[in-house]
Amino acid sequence: MNDRLDAGVAHPARRYNYWLGGKDNFAADRESGDLLAASYPAARIAARANRAFLRRAVRYLAGTAGIRQFLDIGTGLPTADNTHEVAQRIAPESRIVYVDNDPMVMTHARALLSSTPEGHTRYLEEDLRNPHRILGHPDLAEVLDLDRPVALMLIAIVHFLPDQAAAREVVRTLMAALPAGSHLVISCATTEFLTPELAANWDESLRSGRSDVHPRSREQFTEFFAGLDLVPPGAVAISRWRPDPDDPEQPLPVDASMFGAVGRKP
Repeated sequence: MNDRLDAGVAHPARRYNYWLGGKDNFAADRESGDLLAASYPAARIAARANRAFLRRAVRYLAGTAGIRQFLDIGTGLPTADNTHEVAQRIAPESRIVYVDNDPMVMTHARALLSSTPEGHTRYLEEDLRNPHRILGHPDLAEVLDLDRPVALMLIAIVHFLPDQAAAREVVRTLMAALPAGSHLVISCATTEFLTPELAANWDESLRSGRSDVHPRSREQFTEFFAGLDLVPPGAVAISRWRPDPDDPEQPLPVDASMFGAVGRKP
């Protein structure tokens, strides 16, 4: 196992894996997940709803929008319906680059995930906070043609950047490198759908250091899409973004308190 892997420090990807019922997590991740779930009891529902939002967004991108290239930053541990699986079911020639900063994610991704023969999948170990290093990585250039439209996937990751201005600049830098016709997909935690009691619990968990998830208001969330055309229905609760009527789980916004949106670069 990678000697830079610190099993004693919780990591969002492994905590997310725990909430989804996976086994690729450590005691620190489970403890962190349980602490967060204590202040926000619907955390596990939100994790599943977030994965469902990813599926629907990628289906739209690969199907309706005709996107064939995806840059998925903050990949998380492999689970059902990863970005490349959803995209390549629709368009087998789709090319996907995954990026994450957890060595465990990269180890599992390289071992467990594969591509269709027509497409391509690559995994980079890098941090969202280093957008220039991501864009300049030689492996990215081998897989993605940045002269052609790319879907930038930032699923449940920008809320780990506490400073709004810094987070906005990261997103701006990444989108500036992509051509017209590219798309931006973001899901991000918010307290706007919560009851006052639940919102207060969330705020206290941040103040006490039990949470590393920094929620955004609707205004802050939509700032990430400045200069882009929002795809209907716009910036909404993730469970309300083009919901699938055949999905057996249809959570309320209070139970999946995250904004989701897809924007197109004109």
